[in-house]
Amino acid sequence: MVRGGISLGCRTALHVLARGSLTAIRYRDEIPRPLVRPYAGAVGPGFLLMQDNNSSLPPERADIVIVGGGVVGWSIAYWLKQKEMIRDGVRVLVVERDPTYSQASTVLSAGGIRQQFSLPENIHLSMASADFMRNINEHLSVLNDDPVDLQFNHSGYLFLASEKVAHIMEENYSTQRYAGAKVSLLSPTQLKEKCPWINTDGVVLASYGLENEGWFDPWMLLNAFRRKAISMGVYQCFGEVTGLCLCQYHRDKVDFRRIKYANVQMPNSLEYQPVECAIVVNAAGALSGKVAEMMGIGLGPKDTISGIPLPVEPRKRFIYVVHCPNGPGLDTPFLVDYSGVYFRREGLGGNYIAGMSPEEEEEPETNNLEVDHQFFQNIWPHLAHRVPAFECLKVKSAWAGFYDYNTFDQNGIVGMHPLVNNMFFATGFSGHGLQHSPAIGRAMAELILDGGFKTLDLSAFSFKRIMTKEPILERNIV
Repeated sequence: MVRGGISLGCRTALHVLARGSLTAIRYRDEIPRPLVRPYAGAVGPGFLLMQDNNSSLPPERADIVIVGGGVVGWSIAYWLKQKEMIRDGVRVLVVERDPTYSQASTVLSAGGIRQQFSLPENIHLSMASADFMRNINEHLSVLNDDPVDLQFNHSGYLFLASEKVAHIMEENYSTQRYAGAKVSLLSPTQLKEKCPWINTDGVVLASYGLENEGWFDPWMLLNAFRRKAISMGVYQCFGEVTGLCLCQYHRDKVDFRRIKYANVQMPNSLEYQPVECAIVVNAAGALSGKVAEMMGIGLGPKDTISGIPLPVEPRKRFIYVVHCPNGPGLDTPFLVDYSGVYFRREGLGGNYIAGMSPEEEEEPETNNLEVDHQFFQNIWPHLAHRVPAFECLKVKSAWAGFYDYNTFDQNGIVGMHPLVNNMFFATGFSGHGLQHSPAIGRAMAELILDGGFKTLDLSAFSFKRIMTKEPILERNIV
């Protein structure tokens, strides 16, 4: 029987395993901040040297195995331990395939957080996550360790709209205000007064976030979640989940499956450890579609539920660091032009980061993280048009990272698969997983341990909408 999102058998197994949990291991030293190496004339946070490579085998049993040790995975782990009724009542294992985090979407992102979305669910996720970050040391401080400093810059987001899309911005503004977000609409004249350095040509309307918006250090957030979770007893393993052992049963003319074991392969080794588990959380980001295929999701007949794949795939995005000594000042917001180009300040030395999502037909190959430096030529004209000072700039470095892109509707997929009743998804956020990670982690912990959402209702993001072909489109995708 399925009750509250978890099968009765799965819930019972979770309790039985919880009673036999071992004493929590102490957390290791914090993963050191990435050391940046030059690569093909470009540098970025994706080229790392890590000194803490824990290649030890995972435990033979875990109540919950989280596949993916990015910020979403570690947030889920933290909230699961935060909600457990007794110490070590729930044994949680986080498996991360890349001990260097050199391809982790978390550390390769632009680090922004905004509440200017079109869907109430995304707005509420941003507001809850921003509140968490503002008070982060009330949540993630560790005894006898330094306070967490996210280097949160509260300069806000500034969206620009042309005449063609101004009505959409007005509709989004109404949704944002109704949800409780503090956003201001600006006319071209008001925009020029606020940002004298901007060229308002073609701008009909602008939207500026007054609070809960800006950017922060993604690496610090990831490390803070990880460090706190391990101090609470979460197990970590650097390895790759290469297979899932399933059992099948037939009920009401439907074939259901449950995961019994997760096979974890050790780095650079033929050694692997089967981990008996009650629940698996697929938080593997851009690779979550491949993890879903291990359970046969999407491999069945096309006219059946088992034939519906998890519509998440990697999409490569480039971020360029440019230097412009006469560029906009310290109060410059995170600007998103209606052309799709964005930029924000990076530090205090006249540096900025900039990027743009390519058109569908221009999507780059995803078999590596090499940077297409020529792609900046698509960005520069828009930058120089919007900010005349950017006519004179120099590209200092660049890097690439992956979006866990939901091809169905560019929104997260959160919840249980209907045929694999102990597999939960937390993926497909299409570029806003980092900023929503604190609230996503809490929601997933509620769904797993409480049997349903308590603080934020994210049921609209369930796998069901993919089955029924009813997308919920977010109109403010950057």
